[in-house]
Amino acid sequence: MKAFKLRPFVPSGEDYPLAVQFYEDLGFEKIFTSDELTIFRMDETEFHLQNYQNAELQMNYMLELCVQDLDAWWSHLQQSGVIGKYGVKAKPPEIQPYGRRAIHLLDPAGVLWHITEV
Repeated sequence: MKAFKLRPFVPSGEDYPLAVQFYEDLGFEKIFTSDELTIFRMDETEFHLQNYQNAELQMNYMLELCVQDLDAWWSHLQQSGVIGKYGVKAKPPEIQPYGRRAIHLLDPAGVLWHITEV
């Protein structure tokens, strides 16, 4: 038995169109979209943005995005303007207690992205 890809369903929060635009501005490619679901891709990474709001889930939902160059991602976040445009929070790269260097980024719905370097 072999697994080769995991595609999480991420809640959009109350403003689905805003969440879609956020991820496009972040650099993800929209490969499918409807009123209920948008599928995003970047290189081999994909996720489903679901038009769904549940505050408790959103505030406890976390994802890890593994990238090759964390400093380049931090520069991209700053230069893209998504932090200011969407009023989201982001912490610069730092070593985490579990040993990896990571950026923490909250999306507009409150979902926490751990962007780590591998």
